[in-house]
Amino acid sequence: MLLTLLHLGIKNILLGPTLPAFVSPNVLNFLVEHYGIAPTSTPEADLKKILG
Repeated sequence: MLLTLLHLGIKNILLGPTLPAFVSPNVLNFLVEHYGIAPTSTPEADLKKILG
């Protein structure tokens, strides 16, 4: 599903609570730099990120 969203051009996705198995540190760095993907953190921090 993640690859489909990326193909459609959707950016700034929060992934979690655990990252998919294929997301190594190098892959995660690439996704963060090019697509704005970030792993989830605490619910409070995620809400701040989402709501601005």
